[in-house]
Amino acid sequence: MEKHRKISSTCFGAFVLALLFSPLAFAEDGPAAQPVTVAADASSSSAPAQAQPSTASDPNDVWHFALAPYLWFAGMHGTVGARGYDASVHASFGDIFSYLNMGIMVAAEPRYKKFSTPVDFIWMKLSDDKSLPFQIGPTNIKTKINEDLLTPKVAYRLVDGKMIKVDGNFGIRYFHLGTTLTFVPGTYVSPQYQSANWVDVVSGARIQAALSPKMKVTILGDAGAGGADLDYQIGAFLGYKVKKNVDLQAGWRYLAVNYRPKSTFVYDVDTSGLLIGATIALK
Repeated sequence: MEKHRKISSTCFGAFVLALLFSPLAFAEDGPAAQPVTVAADASSSSAPAQAQPSTASDPNDVWHFALAPYLWFAGMHGTVGARGYDASVHASFGDIFSYLNMGIMVAAEPRYKKFSTPVDFIWMKLSDDKSLPFQIGPTNIKTKINEDLLTPKVAYRLVDGKMIKVDGNFGIRYFHLGTTLTFVPGTYVSPQYQSANWVDVVSGARIQAALSPKMKVTILGDAGAGGADLDYQIGAFLGYKVKKNVDLQAGWRYLAVNYRPKSTFVYDVDTSGLLIGATIALK
C-alpha cells in the first residue's frame, strides 16, 4: 500500500504541474480597456480636451468571503490499531448509511485580490462492524473512529483568467483521532481505546475551469507529511450556479493518510466517497 500511495502522490504532482504550465492555464485575457472622460472648457472651443482617469472602483480592492457547508459520504479501507491490537477495516459506500457514518464539514475562504486564507474543518465518525484482527484470538472486531481535521492554508492566485483560475496553496493539516476496538464475540479482551494528535505540512493547488456561465469544474489536491509518513488528498467537483451568490457542488473526494508512530496507535487508511455541498458568497 505504501508503494501504491507514493506512486499516486507522484502522479498527482505531475498532473498539477502539467496543468499549471500548460498553454491553456496561462491563456489569460488581456486587461480591459479603461473608459476615460473627456472634459472640454465651455468658454473656449480652442482649448485642448483633457483626459480624466476613470473613477470606477476595482471589485478586487475589497475583501470577499465565501462559506461552503458540505457533506462527505466517506467509506474507508486500510489498517487501524490501538493498544497493540491491529485490525483491517473496510467500509464501502454502501455501508455508510447502515453504519450511520456521519459528520459535520464546512470550508471558508476570505480573499483579498490574489491572496486568500482557505480553511477546511471536518468532524466525522467512521466505523466498521466486521473488521478483521491481525492477532490470533478474536474472530471479529467492531471499529469506531472519531476524526477532527482542521486545514488552514495561505493561497495565491497564479492564474486569474475568465475561463480558468489557478490557486497555489500552502498550510497545515491538524488531526485528532480516537479509535475504539470492541472484540466480538465476547472474549477476555476488553474494549481498547487510544487517541492521537499530529500535524502535517501540506501544499497543493486548486484549478477552476468555466464550462458555461453557470457551470464550472473544480479540481484540487495537496500532499505532505510531518506526523504522518504520507498525507494527500484529491478532489473533483462540478458546480452549478443557482443564484447570483450561491453555487451547488457535487463530486468525489479521496484522502489517504499513513500514520505509524513509535507508539501502538496506527492509522493507515484511505477515505473516499461522494461529496455534496454549496458555496455561498457572503460578500
